[in-house]
Parts: sequence; structure tokens; C-alpha cells
Amino acid sequence: DKVLPELIEPYELRAAKLREFLEDVKPSLCYDIVPLADPFGPSVTDPDLQCLVVSEETHRGGEAVNRKRLENGLPELALYEIQLMKDPDHSQNEEEKISSSSLRQRLLGTLLQPPRQNPALPLRPYVIGLTGGTGSGKTSMAKLLGHLGAFVIDADQLGHAVYVPGGPAYEPVVAAFGAEILNKDGTINRKVLGAKVFGNQEQLKRLTDIVWPEIAQMVKERVREADAQG
Repeated sequence: DKVLPELIEPYELRAAKLREFLEDVKPSLCYDIVPLADPFGPSVTDPDLQCLVVSEETHRGGEAVNRKRLENGLPELALYEIQLMKDPDHSQNEEEKISSSSLRQRLLGTLLQPPRQNPALPLRPYVIGLTGGTGSGKTSMAKLLGHLGAFVIDADQLGHAVYVPGGPAYEPVVAAFGAEILNKDGTINRKVLGAKVFGNQEQLKRLTDIVWPEIAQMVKERVREADAQG
């Protein structure tokens, strides 16, 4: 899979650039640019092909092509390996070779086309959802957007708020899981509750069916609050 596929140029544009390159290199060259609908393309079905150009990192792919050709009763292709040019200016998170993936990474933050308008959604407030696993950068991105003027809603904080005494999920959770989940001061002991639900899909669903709708409702209220503040 390519990194950031949504930043790949349209096929027609890429084919036009390749055509221009081939004509610059050798105007008399005969060539046929074929779109690939699968990883192999015509390389495993075309009996007229004789050679496949590969790099060190795609050599195994060339060997896979030859295995497919043998299965299809076709002769093996000669594999001609070329060296890839190094990118002297690549950053730590980019590839060492000159790569379209690195070029696309450098486009991050560039508006390539305006957001599509959805007539079913109001123009404001403009809501952006940040999701991802632990350490994926949600907090850093939220801080950055906050500095730019965004109204930040932290669903984790709301998740804690629904459990507090008087909170919308407090009584339903206690009713569902019993008084043994309570601390002496009446607050819910999240560790005890967690031990009851984690590793038990049925109990976890029982909890999320109570809590998630309440968090969603609180998020909607915060969005309305943000809209009121402009």
C-alpha cells in the first residue's frame, strides 16, 4: 500500500508525465503505457514480454511474476535490476530513496482541493473528529488546532464526567454492575469496574451501551456551545 494514497496524482496526469519523460529520453522509442488493475498487470499474461526491470526492493516481486508466468505456461522474464537514486535531503520519517511517498508527505498541510460541501450538513460549526490509537498524536493535534482557534472537545474527559455521582451514566452503571463497584465516598471505582468488563465482551457491551450514548449527547451539547460562542 502506498503512503497517503489520497495525495497520489490522477492516473491521467502520471501517465502524461511518464510519456513526456520517455519522449525526452528517446523520441523514437516505442512504448505502451498500461494501467494496472492488479499487482501483476499484463506481466503474467503477455507472451511477447522478454524482460522485467526491477529494483533491489522489487526483485522478489519480479520472481513472483516469473512463478505466475510458469503457472500460465509462459517463459520466464529476464530480471534486470537497477539501482535506485538516494535522496540526500530526506528527513528522518521519509524514505532514503527518491520516492513519491516522500513527496506526498511533504504535501501534508497543503489544501489540494476545497472540502466537498455536504448539503445535509450545516456550514457551521465545522466539526473535525480526531481518532487513533494510543500515541498516534491526537492530543498534539488537538492542541495545535486549539492554538489556531478551534473549540476542543476531549471525549476522554467527557467519559470521566459521565461516571461522577449525579452524572448521566452514574445510576444506570451502578444498577447494572452493583454497589461493589463503588468507593466509600460513593464514587465509581473505575479499576473495579474495568476488571468486570475487560476481557468479557458481553459485559463490555453492556457498559458501552450505557456510557457511549451519554458521551455522544455531551459532545453534541459542547458542539452547540461552541457554535453559540462563534
